[in-house]
Amino acid sequence: MVLPTILPKIAAHWLFTFYRAARKLRGHAFQYCRSSSATTTKPPPPSPVSPAAKCTVVFPDAADKAVVFGFDGALMRSAALFPYFMLVACEGGSLLRALLLLCAFPLVWALGERSDAGVRVMAFVTFFGLRPRDMDLVARAVLPKFYMEGLNAQVYSRLWLPARRKVVVTGAPRVMVEWFLKEYMAADVVVGGELHVVRVGRGRYFTGMLCGPGGSAAPALKHKALQAEALGTDNAMADVAVVGNASQLDHPCFPYCKEVYVVNRESTKTARLPRGRYPKPLIFHDGRLAFLPTPSAALAFFLFLPLGVILSVIRISIGILLPYKISFGAGALFGVRYRTSGLRAPEPGVKRRGVLYVCTHRTLVDPIMLTAALQKPVPAVTYSLSRLSEVIAPIKTVRLTRDRERDAETMSRLLEHGDLAVCPEGTTCREPYLLRFSPLFAELADDMEPVALDAQVTTLYGTTASGHKWLDPVVFFANPQPAYRVDFLGAVPREWTRAGGRAGAEVANWVQRRLGEALGYECTGLTRRDKYMMLAGNDGVVAK
Repeated sequence: MVLPTILPKIAAHWLFTFYRAARKLRGHAFQYCRSSSATTTKPPPPSPVSPAAKCTVVFPDAADKAVVFGFDGALMRSAALFPYFMLVACEGGSLLRALLLLCAFPLVWALGERSDAGVRVMAFVTFFGLRPRDMDLVARAVLPKFYMEGLNAQVYSRLWLPARRKVVVTGAPRVMVEWFLKEYMAADVVVGGELHVVRVGRGRYFTGMLCGPGGSAAPALKHKALQAEALGTDNAMADVAVVGNASQLDHPCFPYCKEVYVVNRESTKTARLPRGRYPKPLIFHDGRLAFLPTPSAALAFFLFLPLGVILSVIRISIGILLPYKISFGAGALFGVRYRTSGLRAPEPGVKRRGVLYVCTHRTLVDPIMLTAALQKPVPAVTYSLSRLSEVIAPIKTVRLTRDRERDAETMSRLLEHGDLAVCPEGTTCREPYLLRFSPLFAELADDMEPVALDAQVTTLYGTTASGHKWLDPVVFFANPQPAYRVDFLGAVPREWTRAGGRAGAEVANWVQRRLGEALGYECTGLTRRDKYMMLAGNDGVVAK
């Protein structure tokens, strides 16, 4: 009868010991463990951290060293892989593929989201039948935004920046992270799983089958190949390794590291990297999803989507059918948030040529929101507009031809008959940046007023560079609470117009700076062509 009495005391003792250990480790960024492989090139057993290892809490010194980073949970604050597979399935595939991946999540959860079996299930559902060029577009235009927002500020500033050679190991397929790591982060080597590709007719497609790094070679040869690929030679040793959890130490790369650090999960909760410290400015990105699709968020999205489509139809109908004075209240009743400021009443008895409203460009409904604020229809000029958007638009839209002389004649004719709205950026931009303003508008009118337009969404972006542009208004109004801000900034001073002796480019730059200051945006010299070359691989001109 002694054993039943002693067992609760032993259990209480161990629980108290673990509690004290957790309290001591909490708040520290890294747990440092020196591996016994520091003096030999022979790979040790798969788990280099053993209970007998001597551990002290320190920040590693990565200055001028070769460092191996675990991407999931170390370089990134979260170790979750499912949201990024969901992004690829939705943006590179379709909503149906994304729904299938969501339905497969219970199986992934049972197998382990970061386990080899779980990753293979997600890879198969996500990539089966997907074209490599679609994956390339997602890797270049969609994923960098979410990766940048998920970077671990402590790992990035204390280890990534001072490191001499940067090797990244990921549990996801290499094609999902390689473009971001090499183009934005300047990584030297990216090690990850490879996806099988087959050729069917003239096209190439993923099979969804994933093989580990190194292929199907013998283990010894595979380890040597990985060592040579990651570290430069087949006898090299990395100075430091940083992983998100101890399970990642089973990867063949980590036995060739002299020192191993495990990132503390508590420190990553507040380690978000500010936008001002991004490796490169994040100006352009594409895709419809405006949120990180974790399993719970993706489930909520699919449950809301039918209601969102119904709301979108109702909101668009309000803008088309109801008078301007009633549309404000009706739109607010159905969740559209709208704010306007700076609008001045026209001077009575003054007859003048039409006012040119120079607007920032956030979505295709910018001119409609301007019209609603003015309480009168204002025609708008545009470079490209889908037939559906042109049909349902409650205002007159005029297409430009990109022929400077013909476009100047068209805009001058419209100004003779009244006011006109123009977006001189020529394309939309989601982030807090303004693209270069075309000076054509400044050469046609002296009576100009800058209008700062800003759109806010929480679920779906109402713009796209490579998707179906005719869906843009429908998608924007399918958000739970789409928001618009319209700020009138007053007429451009005469000394900053052509009549005041300024060149068209000077006027355009002044208006751009004025709008940037009002919105808190940064002005750039980038153009429509730069955006489409990055996001869609073309110059943004649709051939007839």
